[in-house]
Amino acid sequence: MRVRPGRPRPGTGASPGPTDTARRIIRLNYGFQLLFNLLWWMPVFYAYQKAAGLSDGQIFGIQSIYYVAFCLLEIPTGLIADRIGTRNCLRAGAVVMTAANLAPVVSASYTGFLLHFLAIAAGRSLTSGAASAYLYDGLRAQGCDEHYLRAEGTARALGLTAKVVCWPLVGPLMALAHPAPYLLSAASAAGSLVCAVLLPRLAGAEAGADTGRSDGGRRGGAFLRDAGTALRCVASSPWLALVMVQGVAVFTLSRICQVNLFQPILLDHGIGEASHGGVLAAMTVAEAVASARPQWLSRRLPPVAWVSVLSLALAAALAAMTLGGPWTVVVLLCLFAAATGFAFPVQRKLVNDAVPAHAPRATLLSVESIVDRAVCALAAIAAGAYLSAGRLDALLWHSALATAVLLGAFQLLLRSGVVSHGGQDGDRAVPRAGGRKGAGGPASAEAGDGAPDLSDAGDAARREALEPNRAPGYHETT
Repeated sequence: MRVRPGRPRPGTGASPGPTDTARRIIRLNYGFQLLFNLLWWMPVFYAYQKAAGLSDGQIFGIQSIYYVAFCLLEIPTGLIADRIGTRNCLRAGAVVMTAANLAPVVSASYTGFLLHFLAIAAGRSLTSGAASAYLYDGLRAQGCDEHYLRAEGTARALGLTAKVVCWPLVGPLMALAHPAPYLLSAASAAGSLVCAVLLPRLAGAEAGADTGRSDGGRRGGAFLRDAGTALRCVASSPWLALVMVQGVAVFTLSRICQVNLFQPILLDHGIGEASHGGVLAAMTVAEAVASARPQWLSRRLPPVAWVSVLSLALAAALAAMTLGGPWTVVVLLCLFAAATGFAFPVQRKLVNDAVPAHAPRATLLSVESIVDRAVCALAAIAAGAYLSAGRLDALLWHSALATAVLLGAFQLLLRSGVVSHGGQDGDRAVPRAGGRKGAGGPASAEAGDGAPDLSDAGDAARREALEPNRAPGYHETT
């Protein structure tokens, strides 16, 4: 008898493979994420703007405006994604990103670079929640949501690998054609548009978007209703709010270390600027490998615990950098990057699984992004104050202690039973090893330890697909 794609053969216990449509979604998502985020100008934009005559005040002023614009645009663009459909939002983001990368070529001036970064903020905010929401909903519609974790992690790993390969070429290419980094970035964004156009239509999700478009004059009211729905979801779901808060530690520590403190830490340990590129490349490789293999994490801990453990590992690495020599610091930075790579796809799936059914997913993911960036902005201000006072070591120790306190409070709330997740269909994508009911405890939820029963997790066939011996997203490690 012919076996239907995406389902295991009876009695074999084999994990179901993705359907043809799911494979297409995964591959096109890889292409979109890689090309959309491949900003060739990133290593040279400071020098490029200095050569164009901009002062330091103008350059960093544009950066400040960029971060503010990104936060302000997150909610509106999330609402747009939930109203017009995530696939259409990805297309719009790719169009905006292509135009944004051409702005400095057309006008290499303060105005041109300001418009460039404002458009970058718009393009990235259009896709920041929509890309993850489309992938999650697309695989779930195909009954292949157990492949989401690996797909999310591999997409991130491919993007990081592309940067390692392409960024060293920017200098020689600029010698041939000065605007080459921006032209290549525009070409990459145009390639991501092709991937977005080829993405298959999601009948359920896109149907809701079509209804929203037909509302005509009531569209503004629909946007407000979606915003209110998103805020009510967060307010009425303590589990969703807690999962978002837990992710703040990962995002803030990784961003502050890898962007703001990377060079000060190396310089403080006598590592010259000539070596910074090599260290950054090594960190990027470590993060890429870990992002592509979240299944290496043992199932002995549920995913929510893994995010806490990895966050503590990040904090410990920062504190340990105050004690070691140059080579120790380089190794710790690489371990820090690897822990970040493991944590991000697991945390993203936790948030997706915590979103209630029929809630505006892209809008809620935008809310998470705003929270992360708002805390990161405050942390950056604090980091600047510490560095100005020459207290780098104190900054690293205090960051580690603040992370430990935050996660300690999170675990107390979790273990007290005050907060538990709602147990919707997608919450249990990654069970514990040996976690069948009646055999050492309940199967663990992807969203954490909150609910001990699988009775509300969907039909029997779906529960079979989520049993430990059938979930390819997490495998035992050696």
